[in-house]
Amino acid sequence: MHNQLTCEQVTALLNFYIEDSLSSKLTEYVRQHLESCPACMEKYLQMKNMLNKIMDIENEEIENPYATKQYEDFKSNLSAYVDNELNNFESIKIKKIAISNPLARQDLENIYTFKKLLHSSFEKTKNELKNDYSKSTLCQLRHENTDEKILDPFYKLTAAFFIMITCIVAGVIKILYF
Repeated sequence: MHNQLTCEQVTALLNFYIEDSLSSKLTEYVRQHLESCPACMEKYLQMKNMLNKIMDIENEEIENPYATKQYEDFKSNLSAYVDNELNNFESIKIKKIAISNPLARQDLENIYTFKKLLHSSFEKTKNELKNDYSKSTLCQLRHENTDEKILDPFYKLTAAFFIMITCIVAGVIKILYF
């Protein structure tokens, strides 16, 4: 490739040049052409300006008429409402907001759907397990928290057997010598 680019070539490469997605050599050739050609420099500046305006519009948040202070209060109390932790007055207030505000209604529907999904996943997993580890874990925690030592059943059985043999031997000795 020769060092000089035509205006058509530069025009075709301008978008890639602005996005900085050209090779370093090609970027240098476009830059050199732009410095020497005022018409292409004008196209470049207009295109860059237009892309910056589009990016500004995309980054700018569109104002939502339903995103109000009331809606913000609703969002902050939504979890407590779903878990039935609010008093009657606050619950009624949340219901009114959900009825009148489409965003709030959608949030409430989403959280109930999510809660239902979690519950069904938990039930499915619980039914698939053959052992209930929660019960055994709780028993282990209770035993760890007590100060008394729990003896292994083998040691208890061995002690009982030893006592029984001792009693039998003592009884036989008593019968034989008395």
